[in-house]
Amino acid sequence: MEVSHIQSNLNILILAAGLGTRMRSKVAKVLHRLGGRPMINYVCQTAMALMPEKIYVVIGYQGEEVKGAILKELDESLVEFIWQEEQLGTGHAVNTARKFFEGKDTTILVLSGDVPLIRPTTLAALIQKHRTHRGKGAACTILTVKLDDPTGYGRIVRDETGLFSRIVEQRDASEEEKQIKEINTGIYCFNSTKLFEALSKVGNENAQKEYYLTDVPHILIEAGESVALYQHNDPKEVAGVNNRMELAEMERILQRRIIKRLMLDCGVTFIDPNAVYINDEVLIGQDTIVYPNVIIEGKTEIGEGCIIRSGTRISNSKIGKDVEILDNCLIVDSEIADGCVIGPMAHLRGKAKLKQKVKIGNFVEVKNTTIGEGSKASHLTYLGDATIGTNTNIGAGTITCNYDGKQKHPTHIGDNVKIGSDTMLVAPVKVGDNAVTGAGSVVIEDVPPNSLVVGVPAKVKKILKQEESNAEELVETGSKKEV
Repeated sequence: MEVSHIQSNLNILILAAGLGTRMRSKVAKVLHRLGGRPMINYVCQTAMALMPEKIYVVIGYQGEEVKGAILKELDESLVEFIWQEEQLGTGHAVNTARKFFEGKDTTILVLSGDVPLIRPTTLAALIQKHRTHRGKGAACTILTVKLDDPTGYGRIVRDETGLFSRIVEQRDASEEEKQIKEINTGIYCFNSTKLFEALSKVGNENAQKEYYLTDVPHILIEAGESVALYQHNDPKEVAGVNNRMELAEMERILQRRIIKRLMLDCGVTFIDPNAVYINDEVLIGQDTIVYPNVIIEGKTEIGEGCIIRSGTRISNSKIGKDVEILDNCLIVDSEIADGCVIGPMAHLRGKAKLKQKVKIGNFVEVKNTTIGEGSKASHLTYLGDATIGTNTNIGAGTITCNYDGKQKHPTHIGDNVKIGSDTMLVAPVKVGDNAVTGAGSVVIEDVPPNSLVVGVPAKVKKILKQEESNAEELVETGSKKEV
């Protein structure tokens, strides 16, 4: 079914006010992360895909935090937050939205904030069933599913003709009713006018002294209204999260869904699909190969033809085409252009930006630094708050000394520069184009272009000609001989 066919006169109400005591957590249940995002965000994303007039979210426990998480993905104009100051049951939660629907005849889709894997197409089919039931639509339509073990769930009791009769909770069910495998998922469509009329008749004569939304369908039946059932065929899709075991199982299901999509739709190879962790927002290009024990998180984009070796974690980064990331690298909030080679055991962070065909080798850390095309830092180096030109080579053990104890300072290194091993660049400092530093130099003053500096502190020893062939030898050996 096309979701866009059902967008008119639809409002969505998401229940997200509870703590979720079985999570054994100080964090509201809907804020627990799934695939790197709060689970409530999946429900909101699905709701948006249905293109409703408005999304209403009932919040309570840690409501400001829930609101903040949702607004990171949804525009504030699209969502209305409703406070449930006391959590007095699902019926009470829905009733807090009454004032927004007074005098309005619309379809309300009620979702739970802890059912994150529900698909828009499933909800679209539910809404269509609701609107076309018996040719004129139902007052209420319940999404149901059959479980092999329905213990703990409210059973759907049908009459002799197969139509809805009532919902019976586990504690109230007879032995015969306990054998029923069709259960209530807690997802409903309602006619708004009839919903709130029925809610006015819901009582709290129960052990918990709460108002239950599950009482509404039976009240509607007694009032002569029609209640429809839409039975779905995938129990895992409509499952809720009540404890950490269920959260872990949900994560496993989501990971299978993400990796299946990347393999079948995007042409990505996973050497072992069961040994990687990929967030829901990650994009990976065709013919990229991902080895086992790789974690890719956040809003990461990886281009075509890349190789991501084992032990690597990538978060909120953009990686171009034909990039090879070797074993055990950490890449966070960084940008890597086409054709680069990273690692093994390299660390890129804090807006590191590598242009095309840059090589970053083992035990090199790059922070808030831009490195120009074709440049290399192959071993044991720290590059922080720096700008490095094209075709520049950074020798092993080089450090940009960017912090003076009070503030950070920049280092600028030009094109075609050769930085000798164990050079200390004490920022703020500039190294001009085609310059060379001898091994072990401590550079505290700007280095002119086309010059060789050596020593502690480094001093100019020679103005170099471009055709001089032994400049690279000077870099590696730190020799002070005249050329």
